Amino acid sequence: MKDNFGREITYLRVSVTQRCNLNCVYCGKTDCAKKETELSPATIRQLVRAFVACGIKKVRITGGEPLVRNDLCEIIAGIRSIGGVETCALTTNGVYLAQAAGALKAAGLDSVNISLDSTDGSTYRHLTGADMLKKVLAGLDEAERVGLRPIKVNAVLMKGVNSDGAGALIDLARRLRIDVRFIELMPFSAQGEDAALRVTGDEILTQFPFLRPLDPADGVAQYYAGEGFAGRVGLIRPITRKFCAGCNRIRLLSDGSVKPCLGYDTAYPLLPFLGDDERLREEIRQIILKKPAGHSFENQTAGHGLNRTGG
Repeated sequence: MKDNFGREITYLRVSVTQRCNLNCVYCGKTDCAKKETELSPATIRQLVRAFVACGIKKVRITGGEPLVRNDLCEIIAGIRSIGGVETCALTTNGVYLAQAAGALKAAGLDSVNISLDSTDGSTYRHLTGADMLKKVLAGLDEAERVGLRPIKVNAVLMKGVNSDGAGALIDLARRLRIDVRFIELMPFSAQGEDAALRVTGDEILTQFPFLRPLDPADGVAQYYAGEGFAGRVGLIRPITRKFCAGCNRIRLLSDGSVKPCLGYDTAYPLLPFLGDDERLREEIRQIILKKPAGHSFENQTAGHGLNRTGG
């Protein structure tokens, strides 16, 4: 269905947990809800089915870190059993991906996004608080081997922290058939100086002038490549080039509430309506109509950490 601004809402991001096995510096991680409070696979399937009845076609599983749930394959299989779900994707930090990729593919997962902000071991440890880089790179290789496609690497650059590693990340796209996407730092962290740390898309293009645009833009990302590249480099610029006018997504949080826009704390509960399918669908329709015209990251912080909002 369309929201009040004529946007067709077809993309649902489903946060299945607030828990995470890393503690990335920009995430603004807050106290996580306990495992016992997380929605069951059956409840997630029931909620997603109601969203699909309202026009959702693509579902992305997010967290926290989704792979901390040992029933993730059951969740994915349940979602893929819903008629009308065209694709099911996963966003992960990749730490457990090598051991899980085959089972995820068999459960019905189509594609994977891997959060990786540096290919340097020391910088990675500083950013995440863990020495897990080798496991993440192994997960990337295994995802490719089992046929999860497309594979996208998401990176957030921060000046003086990991910005000097942009070239090494771009080299992944040169060598491998993957997309490496740079996402501008959003105001979720406890850093307090997001603007000073932020590396903009234009700064990346200035630093790497061999990158040439590929048309057309693909969703929220504008893609680029250099001569001989096997993959692509994407720029996602929520701060300097807002793409809200084309936003087609809505978020189901791990507590069963719905967040129409990542840029606001406002969320609406759905669990009280689980016993009545028609009432549940009507509530979703009304929430979609409440989706704002755009975020206001340039004027505020978004309050909650990414582990609570689902990214």
